[in-house]
Amino acid sequence: MMRTRTARALRSLILLLGIATATASTVHPVRAAGGADTGSKGAQVYCYMRTAGNGHEVSWNAAYALIKRQGSGMFKPSPEHAAVMITEAVVNDPDGFPECGRHLGALFGGDQGDLDGALQGVAPDAAPMQGLDDRYTY
Repeated sequence: MMRTRTARALRSLILLLGIATATASTVHPVRAAGGADTGSKGAQVYCYMRTAGNGHEVSWNAAYALIKRQGSGMFKPSPEHAAVMITEAVVNDPDGFPECGRHLGALFGGDQGDLDGALQGVAPDAAPMQGLDDRYTY
């Protein structure tokens, strides 16, 4: 009798863990539509702040904070993933984010200032991206 209860409890636990694992794996990938909304909201914040004259750091902190809080998954997006979400939102809707494309390089370690004259006379492959690994910290 005791062995039957233990076996039944073990089967119930395994079933429950299986359901929980399946649910967690389908919830985490920042829902297809929800992820797009989150990236778009982050892009709105980042682009608005940059266009209004704020620097990269303060704009990034505000956008990343919004993305972390808006995420629906059990885990929060990494800073690198959040930067990609912002970039995708801007590239997918350039008319919705005018003047923002010029600031996207700063998300990936590029020039953080105004890019108007920064690229004149510089070969595209002249300077490798430095500090990309330590750029974003939690």
